[in-house]
Amino acid sequence: ARKIPFEDPQVLLYVRIAYVAAQVIVIGTYYYTSLKIKAKNDQTVLKYGEPAHSYPPLAFSDSIRPVEAPQPFSQESGQLVTTTVRDYDLSETSKLLRAAYMGVAMMAFMHLYMKYTQPLFIQALMTLKNLYDAKLVAIHVLGKKAEGDLKRPFTAPAMFGAQTGPATDAASIAEAEKRIANKKDD
Repeated sequence: ARKIPFEDPQVLLYVRIAYVAAQVIVIGTYYYTSLKIKAKNDQTVLKYGEPAHSYPPLAFSDSIRPVEAPQPFSQESGQLVTTTVRDYDLSETSKLLRAAYMGVAMMAFMHLYMKYTQPLFIQALMTLKNLYDAKLVAIHVLGKKAEGDLKRPFTAPAMFGAQTGPATDAASIAEAEKRIANKKDD
């Protein structure tokens, strides 16, 4: 990116066009993915223990409820989440779209207000790489099976390489169900 002559108005125009084209491709693909999810309408029940450090998804909630914030780095498991594959995939697609919109907003600020040009080129490439790495796109657009790394609920790599994510083992789900039953008894 350092060898590209961004001072040349013609080169800058092409880089801007490439950035906008990459963003249109990514956002369009995410919308297409959400349409495929809605058309498939997979009502398979998905149960998992939400990690204690994450917050409840707001994409499909009817009201905002106060939630006790667990202590960071604690060993306690989170709440039991029961949803469908369709709703889970739509909430994940919503997260991908929000990330894409946030990237566009940050680039607009950096390029239009601060006059940075190099990040345009890099972000055009990075958004296409993120599109290729998106698990929902691999499942619904590329037609890969939802197994292995693509198994729901998805795990995200942590800062130091360890996988973090929802607990899907039977013991964690049973423990979360017991906690819910105990709360109802109280």
